Amino acid sequence: MWIPTEHEKYGVVLASFRGTIQHGLPLEIGDTVQILEKCEGWYRGFILKNPNVKGIFPSSYIHLKNAHVKNKGQFETVIPDEDSVITEMTSTLRDWGAMWKQLYVKNEGDLFHRLWHVMNEILDLRRQVLVGHLTHDRLRDVKQHITARLDWGNEQLGLDLVPRREFSMVDPDEISVTELYRLMEHRHRKKETSTPASTHHLFVHVKSLMSANLGEELEVFFHIYDGRENRPLSERFFVRLNKSGLPKSPEKTERQCTLFVDLGSSDLRKDVYIVVHIIRIGRMGAGEKKNQCNVQYRRPFGCAVVSIADLLTADSKDDHLLKVYTCNTESEWSQIHENIIKKANSRYNLSGSNTGLAVALQLLHGDIDQLRREYMVLFTRGVSITRKLGFSDVIMPGEMRNDLYITLEKGEFEKGGKSVARNVEITVYVLDIDGQILKGHVAAGSGEPSVDEYHSLVLYHNNSPRWGDQIKLPIPVDMFRGSHVRFEFRHCSTKDKGEKKLFGYSFVPLMQEDGRTLPDGTHELIIHKCEENTSLADCSRYLKQPFSKPNLPSNNQTLKGTKESFWITSFLCSTKLTQNGDMLDLLKWRAHPERINDSLSKLKEIDGSEIVKFLQDTLDTLFGILDESSQRYGLKVFDSLVHIINLLQDSKFQHFKPVMDTYIESHFAGALSYRDLIKVLKWYVDRIVDAEHQDHIQQVLKASEYIFKYIIQSRRLFSLATGGQNEEEFRVCIHELFMSIRFFLSQENKGTTPVAQTQAVFLRTFPAIYGELLKIFTVREVAGFVRETLGSLPTTVHPDCPLEAVKLQCIAKTVESQLYINPDSRCILLPVVLRVLQAHMQEQRDLVMCAQILSSMLSLIKKEENGTAELVVSEEVELIVESLLGVLLRTILEISNRPQPAGTSMRLQFQDVTGEFVACLLALLRQMSDKHYQKLLQAFSSKDDLRDFLLHIFTVFRILIRPEMFPKDWTVMRLVTNNVIITTVLYLSDALRKNFLNDKFDYKVWDSYFYLSVIFINQPCLQLESFSPSKRKKILEKYGDMRVMMGCEIFSMWQNLGEHKLNFIPAMIGPFLEVTLVPQPDLRNVMIPIFHDMMDWEQRRSGNFKQVEAKLIDKLDSLMSEGKGDETYRELFNSIIPLFGPYPSLLKKIERETWRESGISLIATVTRLMERLLDYRDCMKLGEVDGKKIGCTVSLLNFYKTELNKEEMYIRYIHKLYDLHLKAQNYTEASYTLLLYDELLEWSDRPLREFLNYPMQSEWQRKEYLHLTIIQNFDRGKCWENGIILCRELADQYESYYDYRNLSKMRMMEASLYDKIMDQQRLEPEFFRVGFYGKKFPFFLRNKEFVCRGHDYERLEAFQQRMLNEFPHAIAMQHVNQPDQTIYQADAQYLQIYAVTPIPDSQDVLQRDGVPDNIKSFYKFNHIWRFRYDRPFHKGTKDKENEFKSLWVERTTLTLIQSLPGISRWFEVEKRELVEVSPLENAIEVIENKNLQLRTLISQCQSRQMQNINPLTMCLNGVIDAAVNGGLARYQEAFFVKDYIMNHPEDGEKIGRLRELMFEQAHILEYGLAVHEKFVPQDMRPLHKKLVDQFHLMKSSLGIQEFPAYVRASPVHFTNGSPRTCRNSVPSIISPDGGRGVARRSYPAVNRYSSSSLSSQASNEVSNITGQSESSDEVFNMQPSPSTSSLSSNHSASPNVTSSAPSSARGSPQMAEKHKHSRENACLSPRERPVSAIFPNPLDPAQRAPAHQIGDTTLPRSDPNLSAPDKVRPAPSSWSLDSVKEGMPHSSDSGGRMLCPPVPPRPPYSGSSAKNMRSQSPVPTSRSPQKTTVPPFTPSPTECQSASLVSNSPVLSGSYSSGISSLSRCSVSEASGTELPTGDHPPHQLPPPTTLPNSVSSSSDEPIRRENKTPPPYSVYERNNPRRPVPLPHSLSIPPQTDPPALPPKPHQLRTGSMKLDGTADPRVPRPRPLPRKVSQL
Repeated sequence: MWIPTEHEKYGVVLASFRGTIQHGLPLEIGDTVQILEKCEGWYRGFILKNPNVKGIFPSSYIHLKNAHVKNKGQFETVIPDEDSVITEMTSTLRDWGAMWKQLYVKNEGDLFHRLWHVMNEILDLRRQVLVGHLTHDRLRDVKQHITARLDWGNEQLGLDLVPRREFSMVDPDEISVTELYRLMEHRHRKKETSTPASTHHLFVHVKSLMSANLGEELEVFFHIYDGRENRPLSERFFVRLNKSGLPKSPEKTERQCTLFVDLGSSDLRKDVYIVVHIIRIGRMGAGEKKNQCNVQYRRPFGCAVVSIADLLTADSKDDHLLKVYTCNTESEWSQIHENIIKKANSRYNLSGSNTGLAVALQLLHGDIDQLRREYMVLFTRGVSITRKLGFSDVIMPGEMRNDLYITLEKGEFEKGGKSVARNVEITVYVLDIDGQILKGHVAAGSGEPSVDEYHSLVLYHNNSPRWGDQIKLPIPVDMFRGSHVRFEFRHCSTKDKGEKKLFGYSFVPLMQEDGRTLPDGTHELIIHKCEENTSLADCSRYLKQPFSKPNLPSNNQTLKGTKESFWITSFLCSTKLTQNGDMLDLLKWRAHPERINDSLSKLKEIDGSEIVKFLQDTLDTLFGILDESSQRYGLKVFDSLVHIINLLQDSKFQHFKPVMDTYIESHFAGALSYRDLIKVLKWYVDRIVDAEHQDHIQQVLKASEYIFKYIIQSRRLFSLATGGQNEEEFRVCIHELFMSIRFFLSQENKGTTPVAQTQAVFLRTFPAIYGELLKIFTVREVAGFVRETLGSLPTTVHPDCPLEAVKLQCIAKTVESQLYINPDSRCILLPVVLRVLQAHMQEQRDLVMCAQILSSMLSLIKKEENGTAELVVSEEVELIVESLLGVLLRTILEISNRPQPAGTSMRLQFQDVTGEFVACLLALLRQMSDKHYQKLLQAFSSKDDLRDFLLHIFTVFRILIRPEMFPKDWTVMRLVTNNVIITTVLYLSDALRKNFLNDKFDYKVWDSYFYLSVIFINQPCLQLESFSPSKRKKILEKYGDMRVMMGCEIFSMWQNLGEHKLNFIPAMIGPFLEVTLVPQPDLRNVMIPIFHDMMDWEQRRSGNFKQVEAKLIDKLDSLMSEGKGDETYRELFNSIIPLFGPYPSLLKKIERETWRESGISLIATVTRLMERLLDYRDCMKLGEVDGKKIGCTVSLLNFYKTELNKEEMYIRYIHKLYDLHLKAQNYTEASYTLLLYDELLEWSDRPLREFLNYPMQSEWQRKEYLHLTIIQNFDRGKCWENGIILCRELADQYESYYDYRNLSKMRMMEASLYDKIMDQQRLEPEFFRVGFYGKKFPFFLRNKEFVCRGHDYERLEAFQQRMLNEFPHAIAMQHVNQPDQTIYQADAQYLQIYAVTPIPDSQDVLQRDGVPDNIKSFYKFNHIWRFRYDRPFHKGTKDKENEFKSLWVERTTLTLIQSLPGISRWFEVEKRELVEVSPLENAIEVIENKNLQLRTLISQCQSRQMQNINPLTMCLNGVIDAAVNGGLARYQEAFFVKDYIMNHPEDGEKIGRLRELMFEQAHILEYGLAVHEKFVPQDMRPLHKKLVDQFHLMKSSLGIQEFPAYVRASPVHFTNGSPRTCRNSVPSIISPDGGRGVARRSYPAVNRYSSSSLSSQASNEVSNITGQSESSDEVFNMQPSPSTSSLSSNHSASPNVTSSAPSSARGSPQMAEKHKHSRENACLSPRERPVSAIFPNPLDPAQRAPAHQIGDTTLPRSDPNLSAPDKVRPAPSSWSLDSVKEGMPHSSDSGGRMLCPPVPPRPPYSGSSAKNMRSQSPVPTSRSPQKTTVPPFTPSPTECQSASLVSNSPVLSGSYSSGISSLSRCSVSEASGTELPTGDHPPHQLPPPTTLPNSVSSSSDEPIRRENKTPPPYSVYERNNPRRPVPLPHSLSIPPQTDPPALPPKPHQLRTGSMKLDGTADPRVPRPRPLPRKVSQL
């Protein structure tokens, strides 16, 4: 049986447990578990990191730990009994663990590694703490280290700031809110600003001296030098270097490293330097030869200087190479550093170009103890300390120092009988009182140990040497008396012996007779002469002699007269010895009582450092004098005491305050002093009001704290000694003293009088006295003193009086004092404090101080457990609420709404004060109980007051919820705030219900209440879903889900409103909707019924809920785009099943209502909108691709327009889409998008309001701006034709306003666009069909198919890769068949992608002859609605011998909902049609295409557009070779056999057509060979000959001996005319929409009535997409192919031409078996698809002609006038080569009026070969037989001038030729424009072109030219603008000598086209856009 556990509550998993048993809980080693129940060796519980999953596990796997349980029961929390730092560390490391892995995923490598190191460090420290072997101090250090690391990691990871006290986390419930705020603030500030250190230290590490001329040992001396005062600031640091320039003792780091300590901030300036002097030890002259003697001298070597300021900027770890300088004259050695600093270049120079001293220099900041901790390594391995000369800025008590510094300045010596000056060396000794040399008491500098004697520098031949050597004599204090320093002078001979001869000495005693030491300063010493062998061992002999010249008695003329002198400077730095005689006199006052008065007066003049040295002795002296003669010296002693006390206020000596405190506590013995001190103090206070000079009195009052300390201590000593005598007398004295104080405080003064300043001085020191008074008086007595004293201050003080601020400071100190902490004194002092605070806060003065006082007061109020204290607390809270709550709310409101000051420091202070007041308010509200709220609410006299209070407090709460209220990582503080707010709101909502409902209803208060509730629920810090599980658990345990509480409160308040609900409809819809978007099920279920209620009330009021709907939709959009809402949310509105708990969904509720239909429709709309909004939001996430964002925005934009009719939202999304397009550089799409807005506007002067980024302006101005922007974008997108239309529209407007300046600009812009059309290259886009299948796609894509316009240069493979990158989870389908339902319903993403061919709508331009390709290219790829895709397949059994018999083509036509390009790069497919093309029709198409290609190449060749003839050669070779080896023969075998003709009688005409085409091909080949012969280069002649031979073979294989008459009669017509209108046409089985799918470019159907394929419009040479012209290695070896697969590759690279393979290999259909068409797998790139049967070898490079290099041909068309059934009837597949009918561009009826034949749009057609070619064969469609048959016309005379074939290069121009014109000669009747009679008569044989003059032009052209003035641009708006016909250009004539033999004419064919008699073309009617609506003021 399972028993709940009592003590076994918490454990750690020792071994992993799989949990494979029933109810088993899987455990990982190291998990912590909470145990709920136990049963026979098993526990039941959960892992703490996942408390929702409970299960059982074996007890043996768990190590139990001690723990205590908080709030037992369902939500109990188990807290382990361990150090709180350990607990925090464990939970923090767990949180970090998950985030740490995410850093790796996000590729934040730097933070990843740093965090890893910190985590390891924390784990290591945790181990140390857990082991428990650390000392108390070390444990403290470790904890500090741990918390610092935890804070660092939390900050780096953006986690919360943890409030701590003494390293452990603080429970916010345990402390007051003000205290919590201060902790947070302190930690935040600590994190933000580090206080600059006041002490600094310089670390020096000597590395080496680099110099070429070393060889002697060196001594290097460093010191810090003040360049401003020209004096050293520090001792010297001394390093010895060996002969190599390296430190002599490398193993002893302290000999080469030092720390110059205690530099003040004032020392870090530019004119403070590190000076280095280098001395060599060796011979006198540096270059001397080595002499016999080994005497060594210390000689100058060089000097280096570096400024300390340079170290502040340099990288601290850099090594410095200091330049070493030498002086030009040795006598200036002592000043070399000054000269270098002054840059006196003439006095020094570099000691060598490569001489330098390498040192490491680093400035360290902070006190020395801190450095010891931070730079442990530095101190452990050894570093010498180099002190300042003198005391540091702050003198510490207990610091022991006794250093005498002596500088050897200079000497004056006589020659001594020598001819040259002496080389003087000084030896320095220190001797004690007995004349013994003190060993080891001479130090040349730190770094080297002290020695017994010091030898100075030797300056060569110098009788007035200046050394400047500084030495330190660290002599113990007890040895100072009687010791002296002796200086011995020797001359150093440079002769062979190198002797040093003594010639004199000086000495100086260290202490004078009276105990004063040698005074600081320069001393001129007497040089006593002596013999070189004199012994100075007995010092008593010379000590009796005078030592310095100033001290010589006047009678000693002999010594006064000597010129020889020696100067030294001494400086004593001692904490024990003094040089001050006055100080000694005072201390020895008993010896000279007559000097007491004098000594006390002189005390003020003594240096402070001398006084603090002898502080205790001085104080003893003063109180000794006071005790002995208080009457006489009382005042003087008091003044001296005041002076000393105030001296300790100085920052330099403030650390001596504890010394004085200790003195008072332990050593002070003046038991009687209190009387005198009180008496003198009262005397001073009484004189304040009358005194003229207040300075001295102010000094007295400044010292009052310590005076009171002495008074109280003296009285206590007296009481102890006498058993408490004279107690009453003492109390009376104190009361009288306070009366005097109160009297002087009560004086009213103008702000700046001396008395007011004195009052301020007293108030500053007054709070310090409380603690002393408490030692003798009771708490209540002291509180009384304080109350009366503060109460005596004048109340009517001017606001600007400085006393007010001081008064407030005094109160602040009072509140923080020990006195106020006691509840007894609080009740006395609180009213005083509150009165002052209230006055200040009401006037908004000194708010920072007010906040501080209030914080301190509230932090003391705790909810005590026992009753009496609780009563006291309650009363205090009541008092504070009564006097301060209202004013506190007003203050917060005012400072929050005030503009923040500009300065950073001010702003920080400003934020602090707001935060402090907020914390005070929260602390106060948290202390308030029911009783307080009742009293508060009853206190309001009127409803208006209560209303104002509620409005105030609700507004303040809204301010508190603002995100900027606290720093973002203060979650703890925010949660406390929210807890207080919700508690208060629950109290106040009662007041709201009672006082402001029914007839007393107040909208403003209720609105404020609801608004607060909504923003409360929505604040980020309450969105628990976004937190980690552990954080969420902690919050729920502590506070619960406050959102749900507030939601329930909203619901209950809403229900109370009754009919007043109508006031909040529709205003509250948005806010409430925002609440429902919070993903909290309980909250949603509470809130959703409110919407039902709103709809119900609105329905009752107005009979509909349009308002509700409008508001809902508007708000949904803005909220969703902010990132709120989720999938479940949609369900909540829509689902019929109740989602959570007892609440039914909104839809369910609505279904019960009478108005359910409109309700359900609203829900459906909202749900659909949410689907789109959710998609939109997901797509707009960072990192999503632009394509997705654009698609989603288009979907949403259309929804707003079509379904919701929300104009403003529609326009907003237009602009969002526009911005997306611009970002993605889709300039064309951006233009179309902006055009949507442009179309909503009209050219009117109606004013429009400011909207989005548009200013307030008229509608005309905005439309003009939009036009210009759109034109600019069309220009950038190279869509110039559309820009031209807008230019014209704008120009019309400018013209109508006579704005000729702008009109001119517009016309110029229009002209520039025309130029760009003609001059600039446009890339032809590819189009791809994409199917998105599966439920995982967003709604706007799910199970839909789209056609997408590819990017520039984007091929199928690249596009497919891009799509897969955009949808990384999608699976690419490997076939092109329509997917089945399983794919549609799958929980996955499937992509089906293949290339499609555009079918252009506008045929008129494309079919015109003479229109440049640059122009045509636009019409081929713009405004495309329909696309085509062909798939070859075999129907029935496949004939292995001849696969053409069964090769069918499945042709799919896709129609889009909008034309491309448009507002998006892709649009959805609206309709798909599927037709099948029979093998015979396929064959006709293939041959037609090949014929057209041949014509194109011939024409290009003739017009010399080809730079070489290779393409034509290849093409001829391919066709002739294939034909010889069975190419055309295969068609004959397939379709001309009796079986086929018998079985397919309906195909008779088509078979005839195929035969005609074959004959035509032979005819074209013959013509082509003639042209080829003319241009073929010499080396290709053999090939040409072979081609001619093979052609004859081919003719015979076709059975052609002579061409029939009808073929012979006319030359080859290279027309663009329709093949469908031939004489023998029959209805077509091919869909009129059926076309060929070209994978790369669209080929519009060319104009049937265009003429002159040999016209002057010969297009550019065929070139590939990169714009290269074709070359010999671009292969044109094209074969006729029956395949018309759109999967054929158009992108194959141009392989080099190889020797042509045997024709059978290339053209033989027998090879087809190897490469059967398995179209099922053809989804990916065209290159991977199998080739068509007629091209058996896909790997043969000669065969792989790039498709875009092949001359493109005309494509079939469909007739829009045909009905759907007509479209699938069979039709003859014949292209008309009829010159008569095709020649005329316009038909004219018998009346002479010009007629235009209709232009049915023709779908383009894709080439066949998978790898080799795009075959363009037209698919004929029949015309409706009911249409009028138009008689044939003679060709225009332009035709007879043209003898060149039009090149149809699609690439450079992006277009393709208007077709092939006839090569026939024109008859005279044709030239004259007369008509031929209708019928089948063959036209006359035309004379050769030479008979026709070039000047003849078509008379039939003239009316056309007059009629049609401008070319037809396509309407940007897709409106049905009438087309403007295009004038035809003149054709080029062919010179007679180049004319090849004439070819027979084609058979004459009738055209049965549907003609419109009005002469206009009948293009496919474009879909009209919905008419633009007007925009309301947008």
